[in-house]
Amino acid sequence: MKKILLSAAIVLGSLTSFAANSSVEDSIIKTVSIQEEYTEIKLEELPTAVTDALKKSFPNAVVSKAYKNEKAQYKLDVTVGGKEGNLFANADGTWIQK
Repeated sequence: MKKILLSAAIVLGSLTSFAANSSVEDSIIKTVSIQEEYTEIKLEELPTAVTDALKKSFPNAVVSKAYKNEKAQYKLDVTVGGKEGNLFANADGTWIQK
């Protein structure tokens, strides 16, 4: 009888320590994030190369807001076919993957 109780205590003790270790690893992964600083600009301040690239690649896109960072990269809040999203471009109209 003592062996059964001792076995049950060991099994329950090992399960609780296993569960505690996995939650610590998950929280570390979720806290890592990198953001770049963009400041809002007027739509008229967008370079012609960026607006031309937008018209060529996404003819039905509507730009709602535009942002610029220190590296002269542009972030565009756009709506295409009822879906909203962000596009990133260099000053020369080259699209950036982010």
